[in-house]
Amino acid sequence: MILQALNDYYRRKCDDPDPAQRLPVFGLAQKEIPFLLEISADGELLQLRDTRELNGKKKVARVFRVPMGIKKTSGVAANLLWDTLEYVLGVDTKGKPERVSEQHAAFRARIAALPDATREDAGILAVTRFLDHIDLVQLERQPAWADALESNAVLSFRLHGDQNLVCQRPAVVNAALNVSTGDDSPQAMCLVTGEQAPVERLHASIKGVWGAQTSGANIVSFNARAFESYGKTERQGENAPVSRAAAFAYTTALNHLLRKDSPQRIQVGDASTVFWAERDSDFETAAADIFGDPPKDDPDCGTRAVQAVLDAVHSGKWGRSDENTRFYVLGLAPNAARISIRFYHCVTLRELGQRIAQHFEDLALARGPHDPQYPSLFRLLAAVAVQNKADNIPPNLGGSIVDAIFAGVNTPYPSLWLNAAVGRCRAEQNVNYLRAAAIKACLNRQMRYARLSSSNPSLEQEFLPMLDLSNPNPAYRLGRLFAVLEKIQEEASPGLNATIRDRYYGAASSTPVAVFTTLLRLKNAHLKKLMPGRVTGFEKLLGEVLGPVTDFPKHLPLPDQGRFALGYYHQRQDFFTRRTDVPGVN
Repeated sequence: MILQALNDYYRRKCDDPDPAQRLPVFGLAQKEIPFLLEISADGELLQLRDTRELNGKKKVARVFRVPMGIKKTSGVAANLLWDTLEYVLGVDTKGKPERVSEQHAAFRARIAALPDATREDAGILAVTRFLDHIDLVQLERQPAWADALESNAVLSFRLHGDQNLVCQRPAVVNAALNVSTGDDSPQAMCLVTGEQAPVERLHASIKGVWGAQTSGANIVSFNARAFESYGKTERQGENAPVSRAAAFAYTTALNHLLRKDSPQRIQVGDASTVFWAERDSDFETAAADIFGDPPKDDPDCGTRAVQAVLDAVHSGKWGRSDENTRFYVLGLAPNAARISIRFYHCVTLRELGQRIAQHFEDLALARGPHDPQYPSLFRLLAAVAVQNKADNIPPNLGGSIVDAIFAGVNTPYPSLWLNAAVGRCRAEQNVNYLRAAAIKACLNRQMRYARLSSSNPSLEQEFLPMLDLSNPNPAYRLGRLFAVLEKIQEEASPGLNATIRDRYYGAASSTPVAVFTTLLRLKNAHLKKLMPGRVTGFEKLLGEVLGPVTDFPKHLPLPDQGRFALGYYHQRQDFFTRRTDVPGVN
């Protein structure tokens, strides 16, 4: 399913009308080439050109379309007319002169193996003349030489006066395409296309997965007998036959989605997550805007993206696509030299919109004027991390939340999210908007899931965004009670540096019986400092809050600690809104 969807995406992007977004045909690949050897028709070096440009604080090499690279393991294998400095020039940078000599010989042999007609091309003749008489003295005079040598950089050739590289000349491209299609690999039925075709033995590496090897990692690979089929020992890709064309297609598509600054990629914890659609759609980039952290120069892009999805759900208009267009979400995580699939979802655009809308409905909560209406996933994760630092976010949490969002509107969020939110509220004695939103979302999904799994109609109902006066849950009522007691203290002693929240919140939310007797006794002393009208209003409110509460529990389990936090938050927010049903308390 995954490889088929990526293969289809590759076919669509090959026909993209935008040349910058168009993917290379089979046999070619996109490659960063930081340095170019510009040579004359006689093979004389004219310049070592640096293609890198400053992007922020880092230099980024220009990307060129070149003949597809060879999958390199521990052996010597050269690419056609582009490779590292050691391969191209035969200059040792790592203290292994014998191996470098083999590499350079392999690079030259790859050119010599081209068809006779191709080797008569002016560009190939110039490269051959240059390689016959490499002038190291001239190279060392080039300003860019030190940088290229230090990093064993990738090099390629350009003939003076040409815009394209030598490896992009028509004769070379045709030869590269013929080599790709004219393979003598064993034939089998491709698992992706269902066609009889040459099988790719070693699939190209996938790059851009956070935490994986910088050289890339693999989704499909076999390197131990335990993973191999009978009769397929040490035959790699034959154990899961994927044709050369399909392997090129899915790896090219996935590398395109994972590239730097891709608008269809976000990093959620340890999960590198990509999005794409069956057909061209405005929402391919919207998902990344919704769940990614908004850029500093456009902080409202996430809000606009969420609003666009909600508008589409309500109107049924999905821009260039229809509501039945399939949409794909793929989460990848590193696993040594391999890539593990954290999650994969295929939904229609209509289902996508409904699930995103339900996510934000679950988060919806009474808020202050400066709190975001649609909080980004990063802000929600940071709010439940120690010291609000991204480094302290549990690595699997973000990916598990995204997985739950796209799995269905009733799929529970990971319990770790609720645990973390409640834990930070207790540790910091602070129930802020983002933590309360996370708690509400987790509890509501748990309750919806429980109702679907049970025929009991009397199960607890979901929490509302604002204060729910009819909610009889004891933990929710105790949270409200704690907020009322804190409000009484604040009015009795204005300007306090610390309230009962700073001293008692942790105990009140976990072991109510241990502290509420003391707090109610303190309340009596505080009420004596207030005007009679305020006292009457607070006593009426206390009676309403405590009505369904028969006793104070010895211990509240963690979900009930979440209900306590939500009751406290709701009641505190309600104090900022004028109330008419409880006279004297605004």
